[in-house]
Amino acid sequence: MTITKKEILDAHRFRHATKAFDPSKTVSDDDFQFILETARLSPSSFSTEPWKFVVVRNERLLKQIKHISYGAASKLPEASHFVIILARTPLDMRYDSAYLTAQQARDVPAEHLPRHLEILESFQRDDFKLLDHERFLTDWAIKQTYIPLANMMTSAALIGIDSCPIEGFDIETMNRLLEEEGLLEDGHFTISVMIAFGYRQKEPKPKTRRPFDDVVKWVN
Repeated sequence: MTITKKEILDAHRFRHATKAFDPSKTVSDDDFQFILETARLSPSSFSTEPWKFVVVRNERLLKQIKHISYGAASKLPEASHFVIILARTPLDMRYDSAYLTAQQARDVPAEHLPRHLEILESFQRDDFKLLDHERFLTDWAIKQTYIPLANMMTSAALIGIDSCPIEGFDIETMNRLLEEEGLLEDGHFTISVMIAFGYRQKEPKPKTRRPFDDVVKWVN
């Protein structure tokens, strides 16, 4: 089936940051698998795929998250599904890490791999200055996780499912909790963002955005 441009725009107009979910409605397993697959298929710089999607179903952990995250407080436990998006840390994101070397070797022929890794090093060291501070590599990974985040929200909206991205939390506090739960894999991951899925309790206000000509500039 071919999806129309109108259907895509309608989905973007339908999507909003849902503040209150209907606890009586649950996203089906098939629909949620579809949403997760659109995240998995998302693009990333140098095919690094610097993410992991943690689907939290454990009620004890959800209560802890609700308690320490003001952004999640109004979404839990009413949301049907709750996802924590993790980003890889410099342990995996440096050009010479075992993880990135394996990722590049997956797609690059062996005879071209040394030169490809040189290009990756030059990109990190010279082009984007990612090696100047350890935090820069983490930020590079986190920035990329927002691509699957957007894809998940859009794909959910296309099939009539609501969502809300959540940044309302203290990173260090959340990381301590996730480390205690064994989810950060000994420092290889850090929290990036969270997202709740479900069905809205009520219709939102009309969507407002800046005019098209304010946000688009044509350079001829």
